[in-house]
Amino acid sequence: MKTRNLICLIVLSLFGVFGYSQNNEPIKTLIVTGQNNHVWRVSHVAIKQILENSGLFTADIAQSPAKGEDMSGFKPDFAAYQLVVLDYNGDRWPEETDKAFLNYVQSGGGVVVYHAADNAFRKWKEFNEILGFGGWEGRNETDGPYIYLKDGELVYDNSPGPGGSHGAQHEFVLNGGNMEHPVTKGLPAKWRHAQDELYDRMRGPGKVKDVLYWAYSSPDAKGSGRNELLIFTVDYGNARIFHTALGHAGNTLENNTAMQCTGFQVTLLRGAEWAATGKVTQPVPADFPTETQISLRVNYK
Repeated sequence: MKTRNLICLIVLSLFGVFGYSQNNEPIKTLIVTGQNNHVWRVSHVAIKQILENSGLFTADIAQSPAKGEDMSGFKPDFAAYQLVVLDYNGDRWPEETDKAFLNYVQSGGGVVVYHAADNAFRKWKEFNEILGFGGWEGRNETDGPYIYLKDGELVYDNSPGPGGSHGAQHEFVLNGGNMEHPVTKGLPAKWRHAQDELYDRMRGPGKVKDVLYWAYSSPDAKGSGRNELLIFTVDYGNARIFHTALGHAGNTLENNTAMQCTGFQVTLLRGAEWAATGKVTQPVPADFPTETQISLRVNYK
């Protein structure tokens, strides 16, 4: 009995080390939003619902002023959180906010980069290293190489050209990379994603650590003809950074197919838990999509 009690204490201690309290309190999360070339009023609400409906997270919102308004008072307290979710693409933050975010990340904070957040802040080198890669906003070869897969290997391609594009929205198959990573372990190596933008021709100064899922960007859909990274982790010091390029927001929470995709929601949840704690405790759900069949969670749970 004493041995069993000792084991229980050790397990509880480990949960504390990896980001949970001994009472298994939810992971304290900050979603940064307020400006975007996408429908942020839908996306940040969907993300909050996905996270909180899982029971693993509590999520606060840091909403910036509108585009062109005074940003001087936008100063989220990043250090108060275990996880920061970036759903922001807009005006530059105040210098104090830049420094606070870098300090949070460089101190080992967990970060989720969601979809068009990888379009943000082209001229902020450290931020782009945290993203791994980005697109649009005038990006070109001066902003880093194209990053994609060829013959199973990462390619950092310094060819000139614009960064960031996508063809018509369509369903496509995600292909597994590192299937032993905590985020992907137990998930299918191939699964069909609901209709979404397939980002391609992305480039940046960052270093990819783990390719978790990629997809072929078919020329038939006006894509790049390359194997494009869509879910991956970034090598940036002690930080845990999870980047998902999936999840283009619809006009309403009800008309929001890409974010209602079960595969998007499950990988987001698993990536968020890993970024915050270094591990994933979630079981593989029975409703996860297959290679041929999409799956939707229209109520975000």
